[in-house]
Amino acid sequence: MADGYHGGLGVLLDGRKLSPAQRRIADYLGDHLEEAIFLSSVELAERAGVSQPSVTRFAVVLGFAGYPDLRQALRPLVMGPGVGVSQESLLRGAIDGEIRNLALVRERLSAFPLKELGEHLAATEPLPVVGLRVSCGLATTFAYYARRIHPDVRLLVHGGSELVDGLHAARRAGAEWLVAVMLPRYPAEAVHALEYAAKLGLKVAAITDKSDFPAEVVLDAPVGDRLVFDSHAAPLALAMALVEAMADAMPLRTRARLEEYERMTDETGTFLTGDPAK
Repeated sequence: MADGYHGGLGVLLDGRKLSPAQRRIADYLGDHLEEAIFLSSVELAERAGVSQPSVTRFAVVLGFAGYPDLRQALRPLVMGPGVGVSQESLLRGAIDGEIRNLALVRERLSAFPLKELGEHLAATEPLPVVGLRVSCGLATTFAYYARRIHPDVRLLVHGGSELVDGLHAARRAGAEWLVAVMLPRYPAEAVHALEYAAKLGLKVAAITDKSDFPAEVVLDAPVGDRLVFDSHAAPLALAMALVEAMADAMPLRTRARLEEYERMTDETGTFLTGDPAK
């Protein structure tokens, strides 16, 4: 299997039994390694003519946690031992990738049922929001802003029985929908919790990067995977668009709640009124 590949790549492939899709990835890397070390998993999949999950599975077969780890291991094969991509170049590439991700979301906006979903989420009380591990950050941001315009948003970012209890309590209190943030790597516990939510009769609106995620409504946006850890600019943009749709669904309630919030923050001095640098 290692014959014909770049020496270091051949070592990684030696003795591996690859599927046809994985062999296509290996062949592309062997022929275009200098270019491939700068590609995202989605871009590599497109160039090799396979699916993005195939790229992830290929990296796992070679003993890596995911494609970013494999790419990091391949870079010295091109750049030389101890030589890496400059930090500025790496960051520019990552930002360029996020710009493309945002452009893709902009082009697909009309395909997302934001208006209808915003109406459903604005009407359901309470509104549970689920996000475990890396998805916790985006779930927290969404819940923070949703609380400004919705009377009962329940953030569920801890697993175990606490998550199950929260879903059960929300359903008993009248919830019909929940928002689930599911970004890579996908916690098995979160998937199982959503299966339990479905048994309770809750409908799921998922903010994720997988278009085929099992949910009533899927808002999918690619994540940036050029750095050590993923970045989530495009899913964040979709989350904020969903908050906007919820606000538009009940304009009178939105205005009343925002005005009340401003009065409260003025009375309590929550925010600085001047330049914080002075």
